[in-house]
Amino acid sequence: MAGILDGRVAIVTGAGRGLGREHALELARQGAKVVVNDLGTALDGAGNSVGPAQDVVDTIRGEGGEAIANGSDIADFSQAGELIAQAVDAFGGLDILVNNAGFVRDRMLVNAEEDEWDAVIRVHLKGHFAPLRHASAYWRSQAKEGRLPTARVINTSSGAGLQGSVGQAAYSAAKGGIASLTLVAAHELGRYGVAVNAIAPSARTRMTEGAFAEAMAAPAAGFDRMDPANVSPLVAWLASADCDVTGRVLEIEGGRICLEEGWRHGPVREIDRRWAAAEIGDAVRALVHEGARPEAVYGA
Repeated sequence: MAGILDGRVAIVTGAGRGLGREHALELARQGAKVVVNDLGTALDGAGNSVGPAQDVVDTIRGEGGEAIANGSDIADFSQAGELIAQAVDAFGGLDILVNNAGFVRDRMLVNAEEDEWDAVIRVHLKGHFAPLRHASAYWRSQAKEGRLPTARVINTSSGAGLQGSVGQAAYSAAKGGIASLTLVAAHELGRYGVAVNAIAPSARTRMTEGAFAEAMAAPAAGFDRMDPANVSPLVAWLASADCDVTGRVLEIEGGRICLEEGWRHGPVREIDRRWAAAEIGDAVRALVHEGARPEAVYGA
């Protein structure tokens, strides 16, 4: 296999099914050697099995590519470190980290349980931080030894984290955190030759087909906008040496790519003294009137 990632080494987390599977297959088709990570859990995060990851590895090898399976829990700090080490030991280095793993436990806020919140935040947010932390240390060591990497990180945010989503408080909070983590990592890691971006994909997966069954249904004929394979070419380019973009979040659905524009300073009111509580209402209302109207929360 040869393509825009020829000879590069990639890790894809949560790559046993859905988007992660398509990312791993596309990266391999573009020439990357791929560590296929998947804990093999159910949709709600229960259980584990190396079977899904090995199935993807078998597919890649059947197409002439190189891949190995990994069953690490990427939200466990030490196991995340072992994942990075496996890529370096097996393939001689690491160039690409695609953080994709996650699951959902949707619940309206007033019914949400503490353990559900903790589990979702753990797998999504800590599950991005832990592999990124260990990969960053590896790339920094390479840079300090005079071998400046051309490394790429692709995180997975969501429209839920950028615009909010009714019934998905924990998921939205985690995905919003991932977008912010992307901005910080891009700034901190640029000196080591690392570009860090995030995608906000819309596609038919186990996580979406239940909640958005009608919108995610495959069409009887024509272009299937919700096919998860539509997302993976963007991931492949962001993973390539040709990618000269960092610190951005890109939404993708079908053939549509949108650059997300997040928090930015808007209208201002300033006085040369402390505000009195009674006068703040008029000032804030004026600011809201002058500012951009926020997009509707998904499901509102």
